[in-house]
Amino acid sequence: MLGVFFCGSVCQLKKKLSTAPGEAETGRAFNRYDERLLEDFAVYCGLALQTVQTVQRIEYQRASQDVTQEVLSYHLTAAQEEIRALQEAEIPSAQSLRILDFSFSDFGLSEDSTAQATVRMFLDLNLVQDFNIAYKCLCQWVLSVRRGYRSNVPYHNWSHGLSTAQCMFAMVMSTDQLQSNLSRLEVLALMIATLNHDLDHRGVSNSYIERTQQPLAQLYGTSSLEHHHYDMCLFILNNPGSQILSGLCPDDYRTVLPMIEKAILATDLAVYMERRAEFFELGQRGMRWEEDRHRDLLRSMLMTASDIAAITKPWHIQKRTAKLVTSEFFAQGDREKEEFNIKPADMMNRDNSTRLPHMQVNYIDGMCHPLYQTLSGMFDSCSPLLEGLMRNREKWMLLAETGEEGEEEE
Repeated sequence: MLGVFFCGSVCQLKKKLSTAPGEAETGRAFNRYDERLLEDFAVYCGLALQTVQTVQRIEYQRASQDVTQEVLSYHLTAAQEEIRALQEAEIPSAQSLRILDFSFSDFGLSEDSTAQATVRMFLDLNLVQDFNIAYKCLCQWVLSVRRGYRSNVPYHNWSHGLSTAQCMFAMVMSTDQLQSNLSRLEVLALMIATLNHDLDHRGVSNSYIERTQQPLAQLYGTSSLEHHHYDMCLFILNNPGSQILSGLCPDDYRTVLPMIEKAILATDLAVYMERRAEFFELGQRGMRWEEDRHRDLLRSMLMTASDIAAITKPWHIQKRTAKLVTSEFFAQGDREKEEFNIKPADMMNRDNSTRLPHMQVNYIDGMCHPLYQTLSGMFDSCSPLLEGLMRNREKWMLLAETGEEGEEEE
């Protein structure tokens, strides 16, 4: 007879005995059939063990993920008294907050005022009413998004998120064509995307994340930061008490999430560079609102225009913002020098600090001017963005020629 014992990864066969009735034990050697039987049995046992181990790993990872989400939820959710304070506050008008102006800056606003300004934008766009957003839910969501930005990042922080959303708000509110042709879902998606587009930014670029082989690069491959920003946005939207999309019907919910994702991914300037030629051509030919591709392209460019709008602000705001941007860039360049012993890109290289005016002029000419020129050609109401850009170009050009700091004029 054949006896098989399985323990761990070891199979043991007992001595084979003759099975013929009435015969004495022969001690006959195992044949090929016996070997195959053992091999098949070992494979099945191995698969069973592997399945058990895999299930255990999955359960462990699921439990670990649940703990991580619980921790994130705790830290991203504002205290009840903070939520209550915003919920009970009298929200100032858009005019008093100046959020209808392209020259808006939050530099002089308190943290409470920045949250109130965000709530005011959603109220004035009628998003709360149109999508049945519970007011307390909106307040918690706004405060959670604010918590999602890292305060130790000089530029890509809550202030930048708010400023980006405000520019989108100002463009939509001042442009009849956008109000009449963008769907309500598109406006909702753009406002959520602008406010969330840099959530949990680490103060470094995608190239640095890829070079240092950070987990974000392993997760996403391309546009690592932007994919992470969207995932954080989705996490907050699904967090109990912050589910501002819960009032949408299933079809609208399935429609708006891809819009938000595409809009956030569009803020990767590499994506902008790939698509901008098509948009400039669209500006020449004219917008066909019935074409989904045209609408998608316009939403992407509105995202970029809002994202980089600091370059269009009054000079004293633009100059202060430029210093914040360069401090973040130079910090990355310093790390690249130390960690990789390489020369950083010009805009990341602290050795080029005296060339900031030259770099700003190049940035305006190469990146910004074609976009704002096209937008102002399509929508007259966006012309203040182009005008502000060109005024700042003159300022930076003067500094580039004279090498002087100049006065921080209004």
